Amino acid sequence: MTTADAPSSFTSRARSVFRRILARAVGDTSGVAAIEFGIIVPILVLMVVASVDIGMGFYRKMQVEDAAQAGAEWAIKNGFDANAISNAVTSATSAPAISVSPTPVQFCGCASGSSIGTVTCGTTCSGGTQAGTYTTVSAQMTYNTLLPYGFFPSAYNFSSQSTVRLQ
Repeated sequence: MTTADAPSSFTSRARSVFRRILARAVGDTSGVAAIEFGIIVPILVLMVVASVDIGMGFYRKMQVEDAAQAGAEWAIKNGFDANAISNAVTSATSAPAISVSPTPVQFCGCASGSSIGTVTCGTTCSGGTQAGTYTTVSAQMTYNTLLPYGFFPSAYNFSSQSTVRLQ
């Protein structure tokens, strides 16, 4: 064997060893499930967290709506008292940082279709009925998402308003 043949012989042996290792690696599937699991788990966790976040957002919105309705119901039952109505709104839910803004108002109005026109108390409405006394109760809250999603806002302002006739 000459010195010129040595690198060629070494190269062919190295290729042969490399081929055997590659053939074993191609046929060997142990550990593939762990790799797939490692790739899929972060995606699944993000999907679960996003689903919980959306659910909590909808729940907070419902709490704001229920709080405004609770204030309106309190006014129907007990009459108009802005401070007591505000207390009914804030205590109607366990939601943090729910606020009454603007403060509850009382006004006289005439109902027509889906709206209530504000008039002077004692006025006769177009249908011949006396103007009614109404109150409007508002509730607001800001919901902050669990994660910053980048393409969606990280805070949502929920507000609800409920108007009822007192008499």
